[in-house]
Amino acid sequence: MSALDFDTAFEACPLVAILRGLTPPEAADIGLALVEAGFTLIEVPLNSPEPLSSIGIMQERFGDRAMVGAGTVLSPHDAEAVAGVGGRFVVSPNTHAPTIERTRELGMASLPGYYTVSEAFTALDAGATALKLFPADCTPPAMLKAQRAVLPKDTRVLAVGGINKDNMAEWTAAGADGFGLGSILYKPGKTAESVAADARALLSAIGKA
Repeated sequence: MSALDFDTAFEACPLVAILRGLTPPEAADIGLALVEAGFTLIEVPLNSPEPLSSIGIMQERFGDRAMVGAGTVLSPHDAEAVAGVGGRFVVSPNTHAPTIERTRELGMASLPGYYTVSEAFTALDAGATALKLFPADCTPPAMLKAQRAVLPKDTRVLAVGGINKDNMAEWTAAGADGFGLGSILYKPGKTAESVAADARALLSAIGKA
């Protein structure tokens, strides 16, 4: 099977697994748990221990079934490092046009963080593949609904921060196309079996189980 592109991966499962704190020895087991549950987008933040090693391990093992990328990518240099180990997408907490542009030049999908409409348009102008509304737990879904009135209709927005099974429906109704899931799905020390169970429950919440 050929490697997934972002559109295909996102359509299959619009949830990004954020594995902050993952270590390379855990990467294969945690990655397998997520892929077998149905996740197709797996993010390792760069402020995790040896993140590039973890990305490389998962991309090699699961690259035909999921896209593996990096989070907390703050510079073009960071994006280059991610591409160097086979990463397929880049997520940032901020809107930094040079990082977005370099990410796209390297053939990776770019999901920059934004909060305001101005940041959203800056990110889109730089070539963002999708937008990450962050931190979503600091605003009501009504803000996204208002932003949707002016954003291009085909803009994909993922809400990230404080997302759980109980508020996904409200965010979806406001215009969220997907979600980034962090500690509700994975935190250091959590077993692969527990990650798998939580992954299945979260997929069920969006009708993807």
